[in-house]
Amino acid sequence: MYYVKNQRNGKEIHDPRINLAIEYYLLNEVELDEPILLFYINDNSIIVGRNQNTYEEVNTSYVDENDVTVVRRFSGGGAVYHDMGVLNFCFLTKDDGNSFRDFKKFTSPVIDALHQMGVEGAELRGRNDLVIDGKKFSGNAMYAKNNRLTAHGTLMFDSEIEAVVKALKPKKHKLESKGIKSIRSRVTNIKPYLDDSYQFMNAKDFRDKLLLYIFDTDKSEDIKEYVLKDEDWVKIEAFAEQYTANWDWNYGKSPSFDTERSERLSVGTVEVKMNVRKGKIEDIRIFGDFFGMGEIEDVEKDLQGIPYTREAITRALKDIDTQTYFGNVEIDELVDLLY
Repeated sequence: MYYVKNQRNGKEIHDPRINLAIEYYLLNEVELDEPILLFYINDNSIIVGRNQNTYEEVNTSYVDENDVTVVRRFSGGGAVYHDMGVLNFCFLTKDDGNSFRDFKKFTSPVIDALHQMGVEGAELRGRNDLVIDGKKFSGNAMYAKNNRLTAHGTLMFDSEIEAVVKALKPKKHKLESKGIKSIRSRVTNIKPYLDDSYQFMNAKDFRDKLLLYIFDTDKSEDIKEYVLKDEDWVKIEAFAEQYTANWDWNYGKSPSFDTERSERLSVGTVEVKMNVRKGKIEDIRIFGDFFGMGEIEDVEKDLQGIPYTREAITRALKDIDTQTYFGNVEIDELVDLLY
């Protein structure tokens, strides 16, 4: 495995727009003979999932007042808050056809390392959360394209939890489905659970220690690296300009709709906004924190223009590979949501 430092001219980068651009540049343009590991720590920011409605996930007034950067990633899942106390990890590898949504495969190295540092209660729970004593410290997501796969996640090491609470706007039914009353009650940092010998660490120290555990070495010199070159940075900056630093990509247009539905399904939250005219679906947008492999716009196009009847919606969905776009969902769940 190769490790990539998010450094340019010896200086570490904390801009989320550039760090996410590095990640997707590595996914799309750099194919090495072994998997790649990337770590990065971002300044205050919110990273929303590929299929989410940014305005409904983010507390915009808090974001504006506190200079929080909002960036949309390419993977599904929910919105997460980043600050200098959050370590982000990313594994990039060939897509073997069996690993998408297999979060255990990619989070096990992190959990094993935490166990060695004294966090005995760290475990994967649910579809993609890492928890300690039932409290979440890591959310994970995946994205696959052109036979390549990225599996990435957050590690709340010493984050400002109060900022997390104020910056995000979780759906009410999402909280209820987990049997909790607030974000504050279900998230935690890693640092308080570490052995005493690790209490001196900040997020960067934690990253360096985690690297040694993952690469099974006592010396950082033994870690194999891929160093970003000038030609890499040209493409990274172009990618950021087109996507991660682009307002249209991060927020997108939000037209008005006359029908809105949102439910917590077996694959996560799915939200639908529609305009129905003369008995047909004239326009439709689908949002959510589900993990899909395809572009949800393909599903929207297949539903657009069909009669707004249960029968027509069922027929259309049966012609769509819903497992690919949404995950392990029953068609009846989607029909009930749409109609």
